[in-house]
Amino acid sequence: MLETKYQTTAVIGSQWGDEGKGKITDYFAQNADVIVRWSGGDNAGHTIVFDNKKFKLSIIPSGIFNQKVTCVIANGCVVNLEKLVSEINYLKENGYSCENLKISDRAHIIFPYHSALDECQELARKEQAIGTTKKGIGPCYADKMNRVGIRIGDLLDKEEFVKKLTFNVEHKNKILKLVYNCQETFDVTKITDRIFNELLPQFQNYITDTRVLLDEKVKANQIVLFEGAQGSLLDLDHGTYPFVTSSHPIASSIATGTGLCLKAVTNIIGITKAYNTRVGEGVFPTEFEDEIARTIREVGNEYGTVSKRPRRIGWFDAVILKYSAEINGFTGLAIMLLDVLSGIKELKICTSYLLNNQEIKYVPSQIKNFAQCQPQFITMPGWTEDITKVTSFDQLPINAQNYLKKISELVGVPITMFSVGPNRTQTILVQ
Repeated sequence: MLETKYQTTAVIGSQWGDEGKGKITDYFAQNADVIVRWSGGDNAGHTIVFDNKKFKLSIIPSGIFNQKVTCVIANGCVVNLEKLVSEINYLKENGYSCENLKISDRAHIIFPYHSALDECQELARKEQAIGTTKKGIGPCYADKMNRVGIRIGDLLDKEEFVKKLTFNVEHKNKILKLVYNCQETFDVTKITDRIFNELLPQFQNYITDTRVLLDEKVKANQIVLFEGAQGSLLDLDHGTYPFVTSSHPIASSIATGTGLCLKAVTNIIGITKAYNTRVGEGVFPTEFEDEIARTIREVGNEYGTVSKRPRRIGWFDAVILKYSAEINGFTGLAIMLLDVLSGIKELKICTSYLLNNQEIKYVPSQIKNFAQCQPQFITMPGWTEDITKVTSFDQLPINAQNYLKKISELVGVPITMFSVGPNRTQTILVQ
């Protein structure tokens, strides 16, 4: 029996998020029939430049600007209804309809008590705080695992919804008061009225069984794009635990996050910046802070899309990218923000770590060991030319070409595209 090769592509963050996935997703969206978010919530934003205007979204898929594309929020996502409706209205105000949006009836709902728990838990950790965005993502996923979560589909049966919400509100109010000494309490009637009177009417028509929808689209050989959120190093199992997210941003989670089979994803593109960044706490081996780092931060506008926090800056880490390539099965790499490095005299690439005086070329599973890793660098000459107008790999300065070639060589994955600016036309395919 011949194996079917579907027209499917996954866009995966290879670092700690903020790699530029939204731009690459928007690039592929030009030819896509379907775009899918399968993991995470509104804790990770993406920025898209469309018609020379900059749009910032955090839950609705990037392809929403193309009305011919079906945009799916699949079952693996958690949905803040306030944020969802806010983004729907934001798009409508800018002239974009959301009639092409589909929301899984199996996706779980983030409630206000989840955000309150998130904040209380983070405060209780004190010096062990993990840098959560306090948007309730973790507590919502915890409810899902504890089998007390409330799903989008429950909104279609108000009586059942109120029953489940009542249990959760009573339970969460007790935890907030008795465990965290929090005086804030939540009211079932107030939450229910807000949802059913003001929020649900804005998106009820978009609710559907997205598993069935996606299965039909894939088997019809439509072009399906899976839009990743966050990054592989934030994966709950394979990231820098405990400084991770509460979901699974890696490629293999597409199966559970959508209900599609493992064979459904054909192309897996790893997105990485030409340097490294990280927001929040956690180990960051190649981090540095000097005038060059400050220049990169300002030129690259390295501030969180959602959190607005300044991102930490590091030299390119090939060890991390190779690890991401292995756990995801990257078929190609997209190198973002290459133009930001123009004007830097020398560029460093981390090729290995020194741990207990031994050279290693892998990411240790124990955070204590990872924190002790000393990056081992090679130094490459930079370039002074403005590369924002190049339209092919061959037009890049020779030093920029060599920089990209070295990354590909160290990781063992071909570079299939690179970016030299924020606009769609500044995303260049490598032939």
